[in-house]
Amino acid sequence: MESNLSTSFLLVGLFGNTTHTTLLYTLTFIIFLMAIAGNALLILLIYSEPRLWTPMYSFISQLSLMDLLYISVTVPKMLVGQVTGDHTISPAGCGIQMFFYLTLAGAEFFLLSAMAYDRYAAICRPLHYPLLMNQRVCRLLVSGSWLLGALDGLLLTPITMSFPFCKSRKILSFFCEAPALLRLSCSDVSLYKMLMTSSAEGRKKVLATCSSHMTVVLLFFGAAIYTYMLPGSYHTAQQDVMVSAFYTILTPVLNPLIYSLRNRDVTAALRSLLQSRRPLPRVLRGSTWE
Repeated sequence: MESNLSTSFLLVGLFGNTTHTTLLYTLTFIIFLMAIAGNALLILLIYSEPRLWTPMYSFISQLSLMDLLYISVTVPKMLVGQVTGDHTISPAGCGIQMFFYLTLAGAEFFLLSAMAYDRYAAICRPLHYPLLMNQRVCRLLVSGSWLLGALDGLLLTPITMSFPFCKSRKILSFFCEAPALLRLSCSDVSLYKMLMTSSAEGRKKVLATCSSHMTVVLLFFGAAIYTYMLPGSYHTAQQDVMVSAFYTILTPVLNPLIYSLRNRDVTAALRSLLQSRRPLPRVLRGSTWE
């Protein structure tokens, strides 16, 4: 038992030694429920309303799915640990959490890029839009986003977990995040950090062509650039925890609000759904795009 504990990592958590732990825990739990409900509702609206069976809303539904899974990978473990007092996580559990986190984060990076291309084609090439962005192209872009995200997780997770961790087993974060783990390594990780930085720099080159998408890109990419691209001397571990909480917990809540409250089609679909109370099985039927 002691041997297992000695090899486990200790997650510092989000709340630290603050005197307002109960309040912060309750607030985080409410935000988590809002993120789950908001993204699930947006997915339901898109797949239940024929007017929303377009490439743009297909991308948005995938973004909501990623956000829903994204927040579910990190926050529940933190909340359960806060209640039980057990903040440990095994190396296997840490690796699994990191893989899903990197996969979903990477997939969202690439999906946002695909959404930027979709808005570019719709606004700058309207006459060619049906050819540039049809059902087949949309599915390829969505599938490619998930595939590239999975490759991201498959490549970075084993490399990160293969480093020897001899400095400490205390992760200065509330989940197994690669930068936080690398701080515990006693080997030279400068080359690996450089590769991660190059990867993040390539992903940030996204052109947004509408205000809603621009807002999401700034929120998600801005936080990621701060974490992965700025040298460690420019930010502390405590600041990294706050930034991680921003794009891990708050972004999944803000995305459905940004894409729904600012969109008349989505709000109209919500009113229609509430008024007609259509049965759920219809949501599962196939769809075609005009």
